[in-house]
Amino acid sequence: MNDWCVECISQNVHRIVFDNVKNGWEQYVLLTADRHHDSPKTNQKLELMHLDMALQRNAPIIDVGDLFDAMQGREDRRRSKKESRPEHAGEDNYFDVLVDDAERFYAPYARLFAMLGIGNHEAAVRKHAGTDLTYRLARRLREHGGKDWPYRGGYGGYVKLFFIVQKTVKHCLNLKYFHGSGGGGPVTRGVIQTNRRAVVFPDADIIVSGHIHEAWALAVTREKCGPMGTLKRANQIHVSVPSYKDDYDTGAEGWAVESGMPPKPLGCVWLRLYFHKSKIHVHPDLDVY
Repeated sequence: MNDWCVECISQNVHRIVFDNVKNGWEQYVLLTADRHHDSPKTNQKLELMHLDMALQRNAPIIDVGDLFDAMQGREDRRRSKKESRPEHAGEDNYFDVLVDDAERFYAPYARLFAMLGIGNHEAAVRKHAGTDLTYRLARRLREHGGKDWPYRGGYGGYVKLFFIVQKTVKHCLNLKYFHGSGGGGPVTRGVIQTNRRAVVFPDADIIVSGHIHEAWALAVTREKCGPMGTLKRANQIHVSVPSYKDDYDTGAEGWAVESGMPPKPLGCVWLRLYFHKSKIHVHPDLDVY
């Protein structure tokens, strides 16, 4: 039984409510991005390992886009036989097959998925093929999980983490998600974006992005002045979530190798939330391979 539930506030703002928070309380949240589940280069065994961990930890899952690779549509210029899994090859109803396959894979974990964001791959399919893969999968998983969630989010949006302490005291952390843009940069690995995002999203306590297939977490510390002139420091946690797709492989050939890209980490990020001294603490743990 969940000690948390998910509520829809608007199209791209959702809320996860954690109940029964008290001293010693601890909760994990699984952050994923760029699963590219239907790609033959995706490590589905690693996906399953983390999903099983989430099941053991009763951890809500926030996915920030590109769960689908979906590059083998008839009109896709990137289409390649080598980039299609055997079970998807030669199917006339390609996008239907992708949703059916994802439904089977994720159904045992359906109640854990809180929000499914969209990435550039899903956005391209919606634009060129007229079907919303993320919405379709979210609807299927709701049937399996027997819950009102997962909800289909946006390319960017918010998940408000809401904590009920001893039934009367309430805390809230704002998690801003944005699938991502650009290439990340071979030197900065996208870290330079933290300064820009800190300015654009001042109300966010946590900022999560994917797209560049990098894994890092850091804190931007800001000074705040309260209504009565009280000064305090507040940390804004920035997280880049890696992928499960290994574009580099052996380094022999392929788009990533030909583009001069290095190998990238595979995996996810766990947000460890815990209550200590009347405060909710956030600790991001990189789980990469």
